[in-house]
Amino acid sequence: MTVTAPASPAAAAPWIEGRFEENLVLTTVEQAINWARQSSIWPMTFGLACCAIEMMAAGASRYDLDRFGAGAFRATPRQADLMIVAGTVTYKMASRVRRLYNLMPDPKYVIAMGACTTGGGPYFKWGYHVVKGVDLVVPVDVYVPGCPPRPESLLEGLMRIQDKILGQRIAKRKDGPGKVDDELPVPHHSGYVTSPVGDGDLVFDHQKLTG
Repeated sequence: MTVTAPASPAAAAPWIEGRFEENLVLTTVEQAINWARQSSIWPMTFGLACCAIEMMAAGASRYDLDRFGAGAFRATPRQADLMIVAGTVTYKMASRVRRLYNLMPDPKYVIAMGACTTGGGPYFKWGYHVVKGVDLVVPVDVYVPGCPPRPESLLEGLMRIQDKILGQRIAKRKDGPGKVDDELPVPHHSGYVTSPVGDGDLVFDHQKLTG
């Protein structure tokens, strides 16, 4: 088989003359930044109690958290932008949780995983040593309920974090100082919606399959 050299540089690289008619992508700097952020979330290697076992399962091969771009668990808060508080938070541990949160660079996000983290769980009434919700210590973006929640629930919470990242705005206001308000995502698995009529009644059968 004989291979001949191309006659000209244009023949060697025909895409130079293509002028990008095909595979053209139009976007904004804001959307590109948000896409990069939501596709490269770095959680912190941080587990407090039994919910951490489910978090480890979500990062293992069966569920593969890395499919969502969030599999690079970091051992230092200075390289992480997502704190998954998995487990019971005691008052003795609360100051450490806050310190680790303060060491994380902005923008940073928090997932409260499990019943103990979100509201104290079974220790709510008699657990004098347990914080009744980690949102008293750090601001929480997504709550993942359960005792313990399954890895699928944590993946759902991660996708809600990605929705929140995609709704962030970096543009400045035209009518004053500051930036444009972020677009908060509307949960589509909440279980109920308000009636379109506006009478305040809740509709519970909007997700039923018909036909």
